[in-house]
Order: sequence, then C-alpha cells, then structure tokens
Amino acid sequence: MSKNSNFTSAFILSSQCLDQAGRLCLRYWLHSAAGALCVEITDQQAVFFVAQADMDEIPRGAGIEIKPLPLKHFDGRPMAAVYCRSYRQLMDLRNKLEALEIAAYEADIKPQERYLMERFIRGGVQLHGGEWHGDVLRNPRLSPAEVNPQLSILSLDIETSMPTASEPEQLYAIGFSGMGHKRVFMLGECSTVHPGWLEFFSDIPALLQAATDFVRQLNPDVITGWNVIQFDLRVLQRIYQLQRVPFTWGRNSEQITVRQGQNNLWFADVPGRVVVDGIDGLKNATWSFESFSLQYVSQALLGEGKKIDDVDNRGQAITDLFQQDKIALARYNLQDCELVEAILAKTHLIEYLIKRSHLTGHALDRVGGSVAAFEYLYLPKLHRAGYIAPNIGDGYDAVKAPGGFVMDSQPGLYQHVLVLDFKSLYPSIIRSFFIDPMGLAEGLLFPAGDEHCVPGFNGGQFHRQRHLLPEIIRDLWQARDEAKRHKDAAASQAIKIIMNSFYGVLGSPGCRFFDVRLSSSITQRGHQIIQQSARLIEAQGYQVIYGDTDSVFVWLKDKHPASEADAVGAKLAADLNKWWRDYLQSEFQLTSCLEIQYETHYQKFLMPTIRGSELGSKKRYAGQKPGGDMVFKGLEAVRTDWTPLAREVQQHLYQAIFNDEPYQDYLLQVVNEVRSGQRDAQLVYRKRIRQPLSSYVRNVPPHAQAAKKLDEYRISQGLMPRYERSGWVEYVMTINGPEPLENIQSPLDYQHYLDRQLSPVVDGILHFQGKDFAALINPQADLF
Repeated sequence: MSKNSNFTSAFILSSQCLDQAGRLCLRYWLHSAAGALCVEITDQQAVFFVAQADMDEIPRGAGIEIKPLPLKHFDGRPMAAVYCRSYRQLMDLRNKLEALEIAAYEADIKPQERYLMERFIRGGVQLHGGEWHGDVLRNPRLSPAEVNPQLSILSLDIETSMPTASEPEQLYAIGFSGMGHKRVFMLGECSTVHPGWLEFFSDIPALLQAATDFVRQLNPDVITGWNVIQFDLRVLQRIYQLQRVPFTWGRNSEQITVRQGQNNLWFADVPGRVVVDGIDGLKNATWSFESFSLQYVSQALLGEGKKIDDVDNRGQAITDLFQQDKIALARYNLQDCELVEAILAKTHLIEYLIKRSHLTGHALDRVGGSVAAFEYLYLPKLHRAGYIAPNIGDGYDAVKAPGGFVMDSQPGLYQHVLVLDFKSLYPSIIRSFFIDPMGLAEGLLFPAGDEHCVPGFNGGQFHRQRHLLPEIIRDLWQARDEAKRHKDAAASQAIKIIMNSFYGVLGSPGCRFFDVRLSSSITQRGHQIIQQSARLIEAQGYQVIYGDTDSVFVWLKDKHPASEADAVGAKLAADLNKWWRDYLQSEFQLTSCLEIQYETHYQKFLMPTIRGSELGSKKRYAGQKPGGDMVFKGLEAVRTDWTPLAREVQQHLYQAIFNDEPYQDYLLQVVNEVRSGQRDAQLVYRKRIRQPLSSYVRNVPPHAQAAKKLDEYRISQGLMPRYERSGWVEYVMTINGPEPLENIQSPLDYQHYLDRQLSPVVDGILHFQGKDFAALINPQADLF
C-alpha cells in the first residue's frame, strides 16, 4: 500500500486493544492487495452503561466521564454511559461496581469489537485518510466493505519425542508447507545426500531461529496445522522459552502468545497473522467424521493418509527414524504439513471462514461463537432503536421452554414414504411471528391480546412494527438465496449455520437476550405447525407415521403407484404452503414466511421400535430411495459408539431385506467368523472420555474402565497417562471385562458381541418379519 493512498479496502486478520501511556489504543492488522497493514485508532474511550438512578453511586476519578443517554433498558429504566480513558480503568471500575452491587451493562464487550460492530464492519473494511507513523496508519476513518482476500497460508507441523513421566517432549524437527515453498528444519547431522528443502542444525537455538526467519521471510497471513495450537504452538512456546530464543513469529517481529482460556481451550495470539486449526475449523463448518485424527480425515477426504498413525507406536517410530533415518522422518514431517494444506483446499475451509467473518464479524480463528455472532449483528441495531442490552442472567426463566417437537412414531416396515420438510422452520417462525428480544420488550408494554402485538407463548407477545431480528434473518435469507444462485457453497453454508443458531442463542442462559418467552414462542409454534400439518395431510387420506422438529413422514398407503410419488409430494407441499399463507393472514393478519418442501421419496422405509418395547422410536429410521441409495438416521449403522461389525451387518441386512434378497446364510457366516476370531478387527469399541478420569468412581462405564487400565499400563512403562482429562479410547470386551486395544491381556468375549452387538441390530428389522436372531442362528434351540 502506498503511504499516499487516501483509502483502500482490506480484510481484518486480527484485532487487539492496548493501553498506551494510560490511554486506550485499538490495533487492527489487515490484509490488502498491496500487503499487510497495521492500523491504530488512538485516544479512544472504553464504555459501558449503568442506570441513571445509579449515576451518583459511581466512583469518580481522572479519565472517567458519565453522561445520561436517551437510551433505556428493556425494563424501561433510563441509562447512562460511563466512559473510561483506558481498558484497565474500565475493568477496575467494573469490579468496584460489582462489589457495590451496581449493574454495569455491556461491560464485557471488548473495545476493539465494539468499535467495529457499531460501524457495521464485518470482515472487510475501507480506510479513508489517516496519518502514517512509520509503518502504522493511525486514525483513518473506517467504513464497511465487501472484500475477497487472497490470503497466504503456511502449514506447520513439528516432530518430537513422546513425553514421559520424567521429561516433556524433545524437539526433532519443524516442518512447513505453503505459498509455493516447503521446508523442514531438523536437529542433527546427515552425511548422505538429502533434499534441498531439508536443513540440519547442530543445536536447538539455531533451529528455532531458522524457523523464525523462515516464517518472517514468507510472511503468511494464516498459519495452520492439525491440532496446531493445542500441541505444536504450545510445545514450541515452551521450547523457545527454554532455549531463550524470542518466539517472534508475528508481524513486525512481535511475540507469539499461547494462552489457556475457558473450558481447557487454548488460543494463539500472533500479531498480524491468524492461526486456523484444521480440526476446529472443520467442526465450525459442520464437517463430521468418525474420528478427527489427521489419518482418518485425510483418508476420508483425500484418499491418502499418514505413513505412521498408531499413537504410541508412532512415538517410538518417530524416535527410531530420528536416530536411524532422518530423511525419512523429514518426509513424514513434510507430509503432515501437505495433508493439512490439501484438506483446507479440498474443503474450501478458508473461504468458508472468510464468508463467516463477513456475516458475523468473527475473526477467522474464532471457535464456536453463536452467541457472539448474534450480539455482533444485534447490538448496533438495538442501540439505534433506543435500547441498551440486558446482562447475562437478567432473562425471564419462570417456565421451561420445550424442545423441538418429536411426534410418536408408528413403527413398521413400509413401502413408499414421503418426507416433507419445512425450510429453516425456526428462522421462518421468527420472521412470520416477529419474534424478537426488543419486540418482546415493546410488546409487553401493551395489554394481553392488543392489536399492536402478535401473541406468543407463556405470556410473551411481540410488537408488530418495533422489532429487529426478523429483518436480520430476512437479510441473511436473501443473502443465502443469492449465494445459492451463484453456487457459492461456502457462503450458503455459513449463512445456514448462522440462521439456524439463532433459536439456540435465544434459548441459552449464556446469552444476554435469553428469555423463555422468546424460545418457547419459537418451539411451541413449531409444535403447532407440525401437528396441524399432519392433520391436514391425513385429511387427504394419507397417514403421517412420524414428525420430527421440522419434518413429517407420510405413508402413501398404496393410494398411488410409485411413479406418482413425486407428484403427490409436490402437491402436498403446495397445498400446505397455501393453507398456512391463508391461515396466518386470516388469524393473525401476518404474511407467512413458512415454506414446506417435498424432500424425499423412500420406496422402502423402516421405523423401528424402542429396543425392548413395542413403542415406536424417535429420531431413528432407515430408508431406501428409488435409486437404491440407503439412508440411516440415528441407527447403529451411523453411530460411532457401536462396533464396525454391528454397523456393517446392519447396512448389509437392511439392504438385503429392502431388496427382497436372502440374508440367512450371510448372518450365519458372520456368526461363525466372529466365533473363530476372523472378525476381531471389527470388534473394537471407540468412545470418548468426556470428563476427568478420576471422576469415574461408582458404576464406572466400560470405556472408562478401559481408559483406567491403559493409563495404569502407560505409567508402568514410564509414559504419560493419556486420559487424565478427556480423550477417545478404543477397547474390546474380553472374558475379564473391557480392555484397551493397546494392551489386550485376555481372550475376547465373543458371546458378548453376539448378544450386545449383532442381536440388537438384526432383531431391529427381523421383528417386523416375525423372526429373531437367536432362532435364526440356532434353529435347534426351538426343539428343547
């Protein structure tokens, strides 16, 4: 960027607030077409709000200013702004007010985020004017901009020894890939010819400094890796500190800081750059895998994986390679970097995160953040409408809001079942019925049933004109339709996730706008819509065998040939949409945003019973589409806490029965192979330890028993325990109970697998044919 430019467009990489000489300074690192840019907004004031009635109780001091405002709380109290010269001063004053039991509103909003949100800046920004101080542009005027940045990405991976009870990891190598470069920096010497991308160093400090110089030379916008913050950067920070080498990977040679936040989450602050962890990024984009190991994800997405995968053996294998074949270790190190790079490209993850930033203001590295996204979009509009937001804990919770509606199912094995699905039901309810936090506050000013309001539930009612959220969702909805027209999958997915999160936000006590009258007015209205839709469908002679939150499952009852199924589904959807448009207009004088769609035709469909009962199950079914594709929902075939054997058998058996094919010989063969040990590799359970292992005391579940045994074994071998806090454990059931896969000491209990794995998945469908697994595999049993 030329220092003579009056303005330019850029994308926000990172932001922070600093107290400089007792004054608040906001610093933003931006990516522009001309390069990275540091912008500082100086002499700012940090602000929060109090009730005007509390103004006289606020401790005064130099740099503190209090002003009454024409704004009010949801309960109607007039509010005042408290301005502080520095962020430290705001924090100290907030703590004093807490001791005085004086409520401080919006004091938890970071100044650097408030500055952007109040200007409706999300992701992209235009800069106008400003003065250059060295390489820093100070005090330009900022305005929103739509920017499509081409970010440079560098993938990182380190190789270390396995930590033991007596010493932490020892660094062997640091690998990089990206921006057209690849490099591995390795400790030690190599007398043989080696690739040009591999460099050797005789000591750790020299290796660390070379890595720092490489990062600064390439100057990436994004640093990525697999578990890169939790492991790679944490280990590197410790080793940099131990070796007394500055960990200056930030722009302008600024220091990296790796810190622990809430819920055992770790964060990396790299001034001028952003760190995107591959695992967290994919989870944010709602990618789902049976395992988030790099081996599993790379195999699933790319068809290739790591050369060494087993955790404990990998540690020893890496040490062996370091001692015996450093070039092979370097290739392994580089492969990990390249796999992450390829996964990001395959999933378009960075494009998704950029779109999310444009929609919500989130930084690229933000994990989760549904509440923060809602507040970022909502607060500036709320302020302009004359309100200050309540605090967390102020919400109304005198009743409990129900969850999504789940209809009692009609179990059975069916032919020709149609699925009708409401498009984004909860967002469309919010739009149709004006459900909104401010709208609720305004609506409660009127008597119940007043014509100015739309009725909700549990005493809630919503103002017909004074509301914000319906318009926010309308704009997102239109943006998603536009993204679909342009086949912009990243934008479409980002918008869908954001819109669908808003109900959860309003129903979460962790949100400042939480109010049961909001969430129940969404869910209970959803209940009414699904139940009434089912009645309308059944009035046409069909049977609704199940309904689930936003869908209804319709059995055609042989009223039409299969060739007409699609036409029947489309007509049902059209009729329902018309009915709801007419009903909302006549009953509430509202324009309906509800839209039901014909989604799927299952030529064969199974709605199972609850195990051990004749009652129909919920959120569990299997179906086969006309093309033969099988769909499993909630059944063992798609549940990772069931063994691979159970999943394989269920998929094979259901497909055979749906296609009217024989299956008894297959089942008998599987049973024989289990009993003879040929299926041992498919008998492994995999389950997550979700709390500290020490908390499992009474009625310890099998996976925790296996984890305890493995940690005891690891400690006996001088290794670090693996499950002190959490983690995934793989185990088998033996005649002596559950044992970890890494240390099986007893013969497997094959009868357990027949009774607890195969029998449930087989009987789930044979039940409807009047057969059962036990009789099928042991027909002589009926003679005794």
